[in-house]
Amino acid sequence: MPRPNCFVPHVILILGLALATNGVDADDSRVRFATFNASLNRPAAGRLIQDLCLPNNRQAQQIAEIIQHVRPDVLLINEFDYDERGLAADGFAANYLAIAQNKQSPIEYKFRYLAPVNTGVPSGLDLDQDGSTAGPGDAFGYGEFPGQYGMLVLSRFPIEVALVRTFQTFLWRDMPNSLLPGSYYGEDQRAILRLSSKSHWDLPLKIGDQTVHFLCAHPTPPVFDGSEDRNGRRNHDEIRFWADYIDASRSIYIYDDAQRRGGLSADARFVIAGDMNADPLDGDSTADAINQLLRHPLVDSVTIPASKGATEKNTFDAGVNTRHRGNPSHDTTDFTDRSVGNLRLDYVLPSKSLRTVKVGVFWPATQSPGHELVEASDHRLTWIDIEL
Repeated sequence: MPRPNCFVPHVILILGLALATNGVDADDSRVRFATFNASLNRPAAGRLIQDLCLPNNRQAQQIAEIIQHVRPDVLLINEFDYDERGLAADGFAANYLAIAQNKQSPIEYKFRYLAPVNTGVPSGLDLDQDGSTAGPGDAFGYGEFPGQYGMLVLSRFPIEVALVRTFQTFLWRDMPNSLLPGSYYGEDQRAILRLSSKSHWDLPLKIGDQTVHFLCAHPTPPVFDGSEDRNGRRNHDEIRFWADYIDASRSIYIYDDAQRRGGLSADARFVIAGDMNADPLDGDSTADAINQLLRHPLVDSVTIPASKGATEKNTFDAGVNTRHRGNPSHDTTDFTDRSVGNLRLDYVLPSKSLRTVKVGVFWPATQSPGHELVEASDHRLTWIDIEL
């Protein structure tokens, strides 16, 4: 694959998306779905494009090597800065994934999806009540510029683009019985405040003769707020959105960015993926936030991805980890702040209509191959294999 010019015309991205209805020669009997908060975010717009236009960025090399090692068929990357022309995605594909990293085999994804997110998009109002309307906390989703902390999906299977649904502009107040803190936000703020801190995407994938809905999101961290718990409440309701969306009896209120209403049909197959920023037992999330999915009657959450590296790091870090209630082998994050500890925040959750055959987290223990790669992000790539 040739290395892209950093000024590829926008039409190339559009053509690439249009091709997503064609067939594919991928093996469709067993499919590996994965999510990875790769921390490929930068402090200013355009910086990620610059970093990925050449094949020598160390962090990107490590992220690509992890992906080449695990080799997911469908991958959601959280914290990948969005740019309208898709230049960062082009650069990552051509200069990193298509190049063998440390003797791993190159990997190619014929289909991709990227779209605008709420991070860094100005609201025009003082959402964080600091006396200014121009800060990152005043955007519809926290961010220094539009697209920071965006999302990217890479797939070996066609994405049925005409059927894609996005929920970037769905208003928080339109969720019945939401946890929106009305005493914190004024009426003018409640009238425009969007639920999704980035976006929620429903990407129908054509796998053989079947359709599987890849449901992608990255809810806000439930911290960096005050006693009103506005971020914790938003995190809870961003997770609740999928819990309602997959249940035909609860999704009637939902509308997408094209104003189409409702959620999935009762017989739809799906995989929910993303950095949900919520641990089932530990951390600062609002009570039972992630359990809205883990205990959902339509979701298979029985087989939990685990790693030896997580167990080992829990012992090394000690601190608050000694007070955690969750199984340390299930953690998917390694934060340097010992007051937070290691948490299970990243999930790939299939519908019960799909058969899970294998799961894992890329977190090798010390002295194991690939251990040094995990420094590239504070999250770990999490994956499941399903059999159709």
